[in-house]
Amino acid sequence: MAGHPFRFGIVGSPRGTGEQWLATARRTADLGYGTLLVPDGLGLHAPFPSLAAVAAVPGLRLGTFVLAAPMRPPRSAAWEGHSLTALTGGRFEFGIGTGRPDARAEVEQLGRPWGTGAQRLDLLRDTVAHLRRLDGDRHTPVLMAASGPRALALAAAEADIVTLSVPPRTAREEIRRLAGELRDLAGDRDPELAMNAFLVGDAVPPWAERILGADPALPAVEDTMAVLRGSVVEMADELRRRRDSVGVSYIVVGESFVDDLAPVVELLAGT
Repeated sequence: MAGHPFRFGIVGSPRGTGEQWLATARRTADLGYGTLLVPDGLGLHAPFPSLAAVAAVPGLRLGTFVLAAPMRPPRSAAWEGHSLTALTGGRFEFGIGTGRPDARAEVEQLGRPWGTGAQRLDLLRDTVAHLRRLDGDRHTPVLMAASGPRALALAAAEADIVTLSVPPRTAREEIRRLAGELRDLAGDRDPELAMNAFLVGDAVPPWAERILGADPALPAVEDTMAVLRGSVVEMADELRRRRDSVGVSYIVVGESFVDDLAPVVELLAGT
């Protein structure tokens, strides 16, 4: 499998002061990560102004990872995304999904309906359609989170980047199957495949063990693609295997593992 060149992103948590958030963005760039991504949740600063606040950091791409489609009217979300594309000279990636299950309460706090799965997917589709119309001659890369059949089909047809939104303990073979289904649906299109590494390195924060729902050293966990461990060379070799066998080339990690993955980023980014 030929695959895309490796690139790496950090999911940051915009909170606190502007100076603190700018320091996070600068450190992201200094360590060689290509993209600073923000999640969508009411416990953090809003995604679009947070990204705009650090857009002046040279060479750094910015993205949402990922917006919950029911959180905003489609035209409003597209307007915000297109504005960032224009203002950053094309350094913005519009990440969007139908919304994680626990986002329902936040959506309803904003006075928005949660809707059925089909309705949320329609909102996602409408948002991307509005974005494409606003972009005109520009092209905002769209990252879609997908795993179900209908979401995979939409991502295969519309997305530039796809992240497989599966539970952390999903077996590697199931991820390979989903990636193959995506490629079959995409035909001549070749979307970039991204995945979030929930645990990097040998230290295991308590929250990471809770997310994985098991001891990260268990074979059943090691067989997933949520865990990346070993020496720098071993981690780099494992990421090459993942690209060769599954097609994953865009690696995303949380702020807790920035230093652990930085030597691998230096070794693999752009190759």
